[in-house]
Amino acid sequence: MHKDQLPVHRRSVLHWAAALGGAAVVGGLFATEPGGAPGRPAPRPAPVPEPEPAAPAAAGPQAAAAPRQAASSYRLQPMTAHAPRVRRARPPVRTRPILELPGAGRTIVLTFDDGPDPRYTPGVLATLREFRVPAMFFVCGEMAQYHPDLLREMADDGHVIGNHTWSHPLVPGLTRPEVRRELARTCEVVDRAVGTGPLWYRAPYGAWNRHSFEIGAELGMEPLAWSVDTLDWTEPGTGTIVRRVMDGAAPGAVVLSHDAGGNRSQSVAALRRYLPRLLEAGYRVTVPHR
Repeated sequence: MHKDQLPVHRRSVLHWAAALGGAAVVGGLFATEPGGAPGRPAPRPAPVPEPEPAAPAAAGPQAAAAPRQAASSYRLQPMTAHAPRVRRARPPVRTRPILELPGAGRTIVLTFDDGPDPRYTPGVLATLREFRVPAMFFVCGEMAQYHPDLLREMADDGHVIGNHTWSHPLVPGLTRPEVRRELARTCEVVDRAVGTGPLWYRAPYGAWNRHSFEIGAELGMEPLAWSVDTLDWTEPGTGTIVRRVMDGAAPGAVVLSHDAGGNRSQSVAALRRYLPRLLEAGYRVTVPHR
């Protein structure tokens, strides 16, 4: 399987409001000139003492009809406060998932599936934080709903949160509405926890189908698979996991590991061993951007 990252534009609203304010000022300047004879400037009035604050009562009908400057700022507040979220552009509908990051130089992507799990995810996060590298976490909604604090910790540390469906089903065995529910519910959980939905998704067991590619794209997500499988879910031993990562390491490689779905103590221990080795070998651990 092989690979290929909008702030809400308040600026346009502010420019629109500024234009209104500017128009009001220009209109006010023209309104202050009394209507004298055509072609003749109005006589300049003699200086008068500065009026008291209560002077508005003395304003004539023309001044009373002039637009109030405060109206623009009054309208701006509710417009910006309730601006709708901008919908991100849909990615292309693919026929196969992305497997690696070609042309990215001597980089490698570490991914962790099935979490978050409070027994193992914190250990993964602590190791990544110690070595100051980012990773990708493909979370299952049924786990994520109970641990939004771990989702926020991932986001705060600069990791990418991906969608791994709600209940980790075999996608080809689902109907199209079921595939949509699996992906959409997980998007909602992530969005509520960190303020933005996932930009990437991964099919459980690597079992993709046309529905998953189409619905994933409709929800704004790209499909990411892997090129190095540690098979850590079989609990082969910490040393074996380390060896598989180091043997598979290559520019643009995407490594699959797990931080949930069973006893993942070997996965956590292996990360502490192979991560410094990757860095010493000159690899830059990174995440894809859209």
